[in-house]
Amino acid sequence: MKTRRTARPALTALASLTALGVLTACGAGDAAVETLTPAGQKGPGINLSPEQNRVHTPKVDALAAQLPEAVRARGSLVLGVSATGNPPLVFHATDDKTLIGVEVDLATLVADALGLKPEFHPVSWENLFVGLDSGKYDAVFSNVTVTEERKDKYDFATYRLDDLAFEAKKGSGWKVKGPEDVAGKKIAVGSGTNQEKILVDWSAQNEKAGREPVDITYYQNTSDYYLALQSGRIDGYLGPNPVAAYHVLSAGQTEIVGRFSGAGAGLQGKIAATTKKDSGLVAAYAAALDHVIENGTYAQVLKRWGLDGEAVKKSEINPPGLPRTEN
Repeated sequence: MKTRRTARPALTALASLTALGVLTACGAGDAAVETLTPAGQKGPGINLSPEQNRVHTPKVDALAAQLPEAVRARGSLVLGVSATGNPPLVFHATDDKTLIGVEVDLATLVADALGLKPEFHPVSWENLFVGLDSGKYDAVFSNVTVTEERKDKYDFATYRLDDLAFEAKKGSGWKVKGPEDVAGKKIAVGSGTNQEKILVDWSAQNEKAGREPVDITYYQNTSDYYLALQSGRIDGYLGPNPVAAYHVLSAGQTEIVGRFSGAGAGLQGKIAATTKKDSGLVAAYAAALDHVIENGTYAQVLKRWGLDGEAVKKSEINPPGLPRTEN
């Protein structure tokens, strides 16, 4: 763990998230934890078992026709996903083998609409892009934010909003609406992430306005962040909204006290299916995503993982992304 109060140069956009660890308790439910149902919550809960009963959609021939012939002939869509285990994005079911999560479900829907079998390859964050560069993967579905720098090498078809959330201990009475609300606060954040850049910028704004800077703190693992939050060693944790929302739901000990675009002020960040530039695949992905948005299966998947608020109305190809990092 390290801490600092001074700003540093802008960092690259959203990097690999650290592991949340294995769920061991969740209010109501059996010791095996096949379904996540926090105490007091009504409804079926979140299915954590390998029998996912995933939402599917039929093949659409007109969409499949947009694929390159080599991909159609192969019959599969080779997909890179994060191996770091981040509920509800991509993580393992209770058998410790089956990949589940919102990214897996949305990628499966796209593959369904294109008439292909999804083939998932869980790898480290940096190897997602190595795989794209080498042509090993047809796409990456792994919470990748559209950035102007990445658009130099990759094509994007958006499928979720990129939001960040401030998480605090339940009952804190604290709300974060802007830089002034974190002045003098001890906030944990992942090193090398876009959320760190935003927090560093906010700290600099506070100092310029004569307010206290942010006491920015770092830990090795997400579980360490949450232990520090619960023990009162930090005031808050700034991370990706899906991960924060899932932790609030599963642990029941924290609350979201502020939510912001991952792109910062003035631009809504977007998460996108990512493919090698000029691979000939991005138009098919966008068309497939538009189809599942229109037929309602997309909304079913987001609702299943509690991410209704991150829905997009349509898929955009290479929209404006996070600004280039200044050297």
